[in-house]
Amino acid sequence: MQALSVVAPGTVTGFAMALALVWGSCVGVDAVAVSRPADPPSAIPVVASTNVYGDIAEQIGADKVDVVSIISDPAQDPHSYEASTRTQLELAKAEVVVENGGGYDDFVHRMLRSADNSSAEVVNAVEVSGKKPDTSGEFNEHVWYDVPAMGKLADRIAVALTKVAPADGGVFREKAKSFKEKLAVLEERTERINARHVGTAVAVTEPVPLYLIEASGLVNKTPADFSEAIEEGDEVSPQSLRETLALFTGKKVGALVYNEQTVSPQTEKVKQAAEDNGIPVVPVTETLPEGEDYISWMSANVDALKNALDQ
Repeated sequence: MQALSVVAPGTVTGFAMALALVWGSCVGVDAVAVSRPADPPSAIPVVASTNVYGDIAEQIGADKVDVVSIISDPAQDPHSYEASTRTQLELAKAEVVVENGGGYDDFVHRMLRSADNSSAEVVNAVEVSGKKPDTSGEFNEHVWYDVPAMGKLADRIAVALTKVAPADGGVFREKAKSFKEKLAVLEERTERINARHVGTAVAVTEPVPLYLIEASGLVNKTPADFSEAIEEGDEVSPQSLRETLALFTGKKVGALVYNEQTVSPQTEKVKQAAEDNGIPVVPVTETLPEGEDYISWMSANVDALKNALDQ
């Protein structure tokens, strides 16, 4: 007869633990109670009409957002953008959408409707800015060149993100506060330009930078017909072109602020006239250049404007 093994009472616990480990290795780790870390929360999908607003959304949302910017190529004219199927797919899953509004990026609303996404939090920069058409009915929709308006936008983006992820509301509000502190430095710098050059006449190829120009105390002398035709892609009348060129040949302006993203034979003539007559040219764009964020980009615009006027 085979002898029975006897386990001493003091070794029962150790034997049971060893048996559990052996059993677990045979049938898989899930057979043994294991403490698993909770899955990290997914990032909030955000879609912005341009990388200007995409960058601001990223600065407010930090690592809690996944931002897609529809227009991000500095060489692309946003006015002539044609939306793609990929854009519609991104908008279909977006929980927060940041658009300019004011007729600038109407494709966003059209594609949201096509994507059947009515639940997204939509942040409209023009509405947030509170800006309205002037007494003549004219309206400059390029509100991202208005630094105080971008402070309001930061707060509104924080509110939208908080609605989607309430637990992170404190993070979003703190990031918005930090962003606005940087904007305040930009405002101080434009105020210094204002103090030094208030009333100085300048010309533009189109209305894109006018909010920055006005904040700097400068006066736009460009014929309205010229800048409006360039913005809309229409033909510039010979008279309007002559009047614009005369600003440089007569040295009636201190600088030309030139939109590099909307170029035509007429804008090239204007730029050449400025250079030929020793008038500084300040290049601007409608979207962020590669490697820049909103603060660094707008800082460079302010510096370029100041340096041109100081000449």
